[in-house]
Amino acid sequence: MRQIYRLSIPLLAAAFLLSACRPSQTVGRQTDDAAIKTKIKAKLATEVGASTLTAVEVNVTNGVVTLAGPVASEDEKQRIGAAAAGVEGVASVTNNLQVSVVEVPPPQPVEVPTIPPVTTP
Repeated sequence: MRQIYRLSIPLLAAAFLLSACRPSQTVGRQTDDAAIKTKIKAKLATEVGASTLTAVEVNVTNGVVTLAGPVASEDEKQRIGAAAAGVEGVASVTNNLQVSVVEVPPPQPVEVPTIPPVTTP
């Protein structure tokens, strides 16, 4: 009996730790979410551009997609959101993408050459 007790404690601890990773998701749901994320990343790469693979962070939990990261324009932000929403299995999209503001350097003063006065002899 004591040996069974010794074996059951590590097994219970392991089960607890594994279930603590995502308590609101089953293994099947986690697999579905991973597949949705992969489909979204592939769609973004083909429809928006390859730069989205590293610039845009995609998280999926229970079919709810959260997008984060910098984008070049409001139009790109909307296209990425629409592409993610179009993937099968997506329940909703939270679009937290940030439009990057491009800083334009202030104009530099220009030196205007002066023309010496013309004198007539």
